[in-house]
Amino acid sequence: MSRSAFLVEELRAYEPANAREREHRDAMLDLLAYSPAAFSRDHYVPGHFTASCFIIDGDGRLLLHHHRRLDRWLQMGGHLEAGETPPVAALRAGCEEWGLKDLALVGSIFDLDIHQIPAAQGEPDHAHFDLRYLARTSSPEAVVIDRAESNELAWFDLDRAAEVMSAEESLRVIEKIERLLRERRVS
Repeated sequence: MSRSAFLVEELRAYEPANAREREHRDAMLDLLAYSPAAFSRDHYVPGHFTASCFIIDGDGRLLLHHHRRLDRWLQMGGHLEAGETPPVAALRAGCEEWGLKDLALVGSIFDLDIHQIPAAQGEPDHAHFDLRYLARTSSPEAVVIDRAESNELAWFDLDRAAEVMSAEESLRVIEKIERLLRERRVS
């Protein structure tokens, strides 16, 4: 199955949490239908797919990094490499960039978001069509900071994470994580 067909199937199976997330899903399906280079980081109009990973530990803490270029706290993530599926890209970001070798996804797509990226490093303003996953680690002490990407790397309890990531799209994910932990669907 092609990467596009795989993602179409995943997106159609995904149940958005609200109308905004439903709009994101529909825009992602449109991008797949009408943009043959939707996975290429050089596809700027309207943008391209990225994958990110919200990483939690056994205590329900969330790993965030203070992004060097964007100057804000974010989850791990980035661009897809050639032929890579979004879940593989999300796990790669956590494993390779942050040293967590035992990451395991919790289900499939966890959240969807489309956000604007400002022009920089020769790239114009464009959108990231971000497929967001939840992963778990049993070795939170293994994290290492990548100074090329981050000013800081830290584990946050969910209340503090909501303070440093207070945008609607981040709060939606934090609420989903809290719900899973309450329901003990993540141990």
